[in-house]
Amino acid sequence: MIRNINGSDRRVLTFPAVHPCEDISLSTLLSSLITLSHTISNFKCKFFSSNKRNATKVINLVQLLQPFLQEIRENESGLLPGSGSVTLCFSELHLTFQKLRFLLEDLTREGARLRMLMESSRVASQFRVLSRSVATALDVFSFGSVEVELKEQVDLLMNHARKGKFEVEPNDKRAIMVVMEALTRFENQFDPNEGDVRWVLDHIGVRTWSECNKEVKFLDSEIGFEGFNEGSRKVGFLCSLMALMSYCRCLYMEVVEEGNKKCDKVGESSIENEIGMVLSFINSDDFRCPISLELMSDPVTIETGHTYDRCSILKWFTSGNLICPKTGKRLGSIELVPNLVLRRLIQQYCYANSIPTADLGRKTRDISRNVQPGSLAQEEAMKMVAGSLCGMFENRVVEEKNRAAFEMRLLSKTSIFNRSCLVEAGSVPLLLKLLSTRDSSAQENAIAALLNLSKYSKSRAMIVENWGLQLIVGVLKKGLKIEARQHAAAVLFYLASNDEYRKVIGEEPYAIPSLIRLIKDDSGSDRAKKNGLVALFGLLLHQPENQKRVLEADAVSLLVNIIKGCEKEELVTDSLAVLAIVAERSEGAAAILHCGALPVALEILSCSTSRVGKEHCVSLLLSLSKNGGSDVVDYLVKSSSLMGSLYSQLSEGTSRASKKSSALIRILHDFYERRSSGSKVSVIPREQFIDVW
Repeated sequence: MIRNINGSDRRVLTFPAVHPCEDISLSTLLSSLITLSHTISNFKCKFFSSNKRNATKVINLVQLLQPFLQEIRENESGLLPGSGSVTLCFSELHLTFQKLRFLLEDLTREGARLRMLMESSRVASQFRVLSRSVATALDVFSFGSVEVELKEQVDLLMNHARKGKFEVEPNDKRAIMVVMEALTRFENQFDPNEGDVRWVLDHIGVRTWSECNKEVKFLDSEIGFEGFNEGSRKVGFLCSLMALMSYCRCLYMEVVEEGNKKCDKVGESSIENEIGMVLSFINSDDFRCPISLELMSDPVTIETGHTYDRCSILKWFTSGNLICPKTGKRLGSIELVPNLVLRRLIQQYCYANSIPTADLGRKTRDISRNVQPGSLAQEEAMKMVAGSLCGMFENRVVEEKNRAAFEMRLLSKTSIFNRSCLVEAGSVPLLLKLLSTRDSSAQENAIAALLNLSKYSKSRAMIVENWGLQLIVGVLKKGLKIEARQHAAAVLFYLASNDEYRKVIGEEPYAIPSLIRLIKDDSGSDRAKKNGLVALFGLLLHQPENQKRVLEADAVSLLVNIIKGCEKEELVTDSLAVLAIVAERSEGAAAILHCGALPVALEILSCSTSRVGKEHCVSLLLSLSKNGGSDVVDYLVKSSSLMGSLYSQLSEGTSRASKKSSALIRILHDFYERRSSGSKVSVIPREQFIDVW
């Protein structure tokens, strides 16, 4: 009866209460109501960061109602026929109690303490409304329909609920004023009063680095949600609050985590592991809209339970299609329900795989992907933080440098603006110097921070100009931890987006061999292998010399072994992408054929569920058919499953997959017709298909 909603999946100050159904039995309703009242009572022992008195008042009110509810349940048989007012009263009470529970959950939620403090006026008003709702519900109850000994007590409770005062408490008012003053000082380029800000942190129960970090992460998620609401005015204020908590975390919290001196073990690494575990069980194709086949930016669920990207399904509906695209079922309602859990998973998937979420649409509203700050207070606060962290590198103690590198790593993970602040403050040369340390934690945090900064175009030039390329390749080759080596590979991928840097990286004698060693290392994680593959892919684009180096390093046999025996579809897909580029040259195609990749690629094309994997298969087969000789085409023509898979790509694949499938079909048809007519068999010249690329 009681709707279970995970508090972390519900936005604060939203109350998705459900009215009990009309035909519910009174005994079921009472049992659920009493259970709900006990749940509310249990909040009395929890910590309230704000609105403590208001919360205590409503909890006491609910507790005082419990004897009344118990007596009604015990005397249920004494109810007179037609006592519908009793059911109506308790249905309304149930709805109100649900909302009270949600509100109390929000006030005791870790990470939401500063946000709830700043919403104190709204919270007090909500308590007032819900208290009045309790009185209104009891007004409906007909005491003549049952013998109730506690009638006078209930009357007093009704009067108390109706006239009770719920106001913002004095200490909460003071804390709000201190926060607003701190934001104003940021705007005027002054540091806030440390003593006052520390008093606020203590008032709301934020006393450790971990608690402060939870506040930052929660506010970041709130900004993401608000960014999807057009016309929202809250984003700027939320950005200011997040900047304040980031400032406090970096400058006020003396230790990263009590009982744990290793910065790299705190927060980010554990979070990344949890995300990785969840994402490892999910097919990334499930993140694509069934209509557009693109990653969804705003997934919504329709009446049939299927999920689509909002813009795609709206276009579908406005075209007059009032049926579900997947099932064909006619819809009774075109209501769209935001799928917040899926959207969060897609965002995590994009972050984990370095896919810019701005590419998913809604660029102007996703503040984390914008180089501009969300507010003036955020701009000045983050400049102060960046300058202070760079100043920590002047300390000769490596632990302080490690702490600064770790904070830079966190700040630069998702925010382009934070990256720009850190780069402008001069963080890149400092982080590069730290790569030579013998402290494994400091080295990992430094290279991870550089990875995040390398996603910002301006930092790439600074890395190369400060002799960073040699240092990064050094970490890739001899990094103290596998995590450091995998981050170094990812940095090379971003640097390789520049044509000039791509060439320079290839000329580094240990760059490509070290990437291949990373991919080959059985002790490494799947993430390390993927980073190595992606970096290798980036270096091969439009660089024939790098392709020669890959062949000389015997990478082809390694990649073919991955597509033959690896169970990780993501690694197979990335290996196919690299092989497809290698096959663009005749010597590369010959090496791939020598390793027996042709039948494997055919099997993957017919069996794989990954759209991207199938596209790379088609690319590989097309290159092999043009650069591997007529024997390859003859083999493909004899395949019973190939044509069906190619025609499937024409209708179901991406535009690139469709073009490449069409080109391969034309090659196969031409070969078949020439062989049937007895003409000399030859592969169609490459230049006729140059448009495919």
